[in-house]
Amino acid sequence: MKQLLCFAFLALQFAAFSQNKIATIIDAGSGETIPHATIKIGVNSQNVSNGEGKFNISVTSENESSIIEVSYIGYETQQLTLKKLESQDYIIKLKPAIYELNDVNISNKKEDVTSIMAKVKANLKENYLPAESAWSNTIFVREQNTFQAKQFNLEIDESPGFSKSKLKEVNSEIKRFASQMTKSPPKEFKDFLGIYSASLSKKDDKLVNSSKLKVLKASRIKDENRSVSIDDVEKTASNLFLKHLDTTKFYRVKSGWFGSRDTISFSKEYNKNRKKGKKDNKPEPINVTGAKSTIIHIQSQASAMYGMKTDFIRQSDWYKYTLDGAVYTDDDKLVYVIKFQPKKGKAKYEGTLYVSESDYAVVKTTYKLAKGKTLGGINLKWILGVKVFENVSSGTLIYKENTATKKYYLQYANIEEGQFFYLNRPLKFIELAKEDRDVLALDIKAEGTILDKTEYLNLEHKGLSSSEFENIKENDFQYIKLNKYDPKFYKEFTTLEPVTEMKQYSITD
Repeated sequence: MKQLLCFAFLALQFAAFSQNKIATIIDAGSGETIPHATIKIGVNSQNVSNGEGKFNISVTSENESSIIEVSYIGYETQQLTLKKLESQDYIIKLKPAIYELNDVNISNKKEDVTSIMAKVKANLKENYLPAESAWSNTIFVREQNTFQAKQFNLEIDESPGFSKSKLKEVNSEIKRFASQMTKSPPKEFKDFLGIYSASLSKKDDKLVNSSKLKVLKASRIKDENRSVSIDDVEKTASNLFLKHLDTTKFYRVKSGWFGSRDTISFSKEYNKNRKKGKKDNKPEPINVTGAKSTIIHIQSQASAMYGMKTDFIRQSDWYKYTLDGAVYTDDDKLVYVIKFQPKKGKAKYEGTLYVSESDYAVVKTTYKLAKGKTLGGINLKWILGVKVFENVSSGTLIYKENTATKKYYLQYANIEEGQFFYLNRPLKFIELAKEDRDVLALDIKAEGTILDKTEYLNLEHKGLSSSEFENIKENDFQYIKLNKYDPKFYKEFTTLEPVTEMKQYSITD
């Protein structure tokens, strides 16, 4: 009941806002936009500027006097009212405030970068291991997937099953399909906003982590006819040819050395009966499970203690570190600015760490794959005509301290991953008759990158009692399908402002 009242209060609170405005944060000197700056509105509400330095804010006559605090490491924190922001045409100019180590009174003992990183590692559990309690997080997640084909060709060999006119018709469709894949890459955007609650407790001397998710709103922009996965692209290509085959006959598909045992047909009646006969014909997996898995995956990847993307925090013998000065955060904490790059072959990343001088917590990091480095993959190019490996991995992670528990949690993550793919596979449709015969033979050749971008924002982090956590009930939700980005969809909520690429995308492109 308390949880329902909480949601009702939250909805009423946001419903009072009537108009969303977009503000931009820039460097006062250079005029360049400042991405991933922290925006605090009132006591609890917080946001982050997007990759273009923009954020949205709800404005009414009732909240014109509300204070907005804008901060970014290395810049002077600025406070202003909504009314003042309006008079500035919703542009906020931040002034740099960078200090050299010699100008900062840190302590009587001067520390070198080796001792700083040793203390970072020694304090990981103290700074990041959650307390044994329950907590609630208002979380917004945006996912973007893009299929970027460097080349995409479908070449038909001679086909005894097609007449010349039919072959010409199919070739025409092939060209349109291939051209669309390269000139207008398929994309998918998924957003969801929800209350993610978690509880850490001990059971049989072991720590048990439980979580629950209540999604408030979710949207999806995707052209169902333009997939962003390799498997689905191959399936789409197969369906393109299948519709030209004899619907009264049955076929099987052979790709490379391997043939499919499944019988396929373009007959609607056959496929309808086939679906009825399947015992495992289950509905789609519940969305709440998938959304919760996404949150857990992001948090585990970005974890300072054990994250796959953050080994440069823990594996100090793999990396070379350079102390690059010191700056202050929005709450007047001094942080060391430390550059890092690979020293040993196991190291993959280069970037910057911002380490708190008071407790040696990493409060922010930016990273990317160092030149010439890639992550794991498979290379079966000469056997199966398939090669895949991760060649893009970069991100920005911001950790915020919970003032009550003195523990740090992930406030913001911007993670980009990319998998290079190479596909060179023959494909055959074989008619099932007394003697199997090839009806259509073609080669699929594709090369490019599948990009996955994920943004995560913890808008509010607060404690829960164990009874409040136990009383939370999860309910499934549905992604609302949109043809293009609609700013009115989340107008009653605080969310990340989308970048121009998302605003301009439409499934009708």
